Amino acid sequence: MVFQGASSLTLDGKGRLSVPTRHRDVLSATAQGLVTITKHPHGCLMLFPRPEWDLFRDRIAALPMSAQWWKRIFLGNAMDVELDSTGRILISPELRASAGIAKDTILLGMGSYFELWDKTAYETQESKAMQEQMPEVFKDFSF
Repeated sequence: MVFQGASSLTLDGKGRLSVPTRHRDVLSATAQGLVTITKHPHGCLMLFPRPEWDLFRDRIAALPMSAQWWKRIFLGNAMDVELDSTGRILISPELRASAGIAKDTILLGMGSYFELWDKTAYETQESKAMQEQMPEVFKDFSF
């Protein structure tokens, strides 16, 4: 399962996100509609289909004590949610607040998981990144 593309989405008054159909169908088929949401160090949220979360969680749990705070950030803030009958997921108030998400969002497919950003924060960060030099790893990359 590979997720890609950006979707501009609006949370409803209860903090629910309507997952785009193209992703909803894959999540239903491969993860029985089960998703885990947690914090991302860049100020957004990560949304994992449950099988991918299980792999990520195991990698984080195996980290040494020197990474204990990062374990707390990723595992301690993780929330399990399920797609409802209309394909929505509830983003908890705590996670929304941590990512500065109020209403307008950008959902990015990042391969095996999604990032959920406050729309204004994402546009600001993307604009800033586009003005900087590309990272060294792109030195030999051909477009």
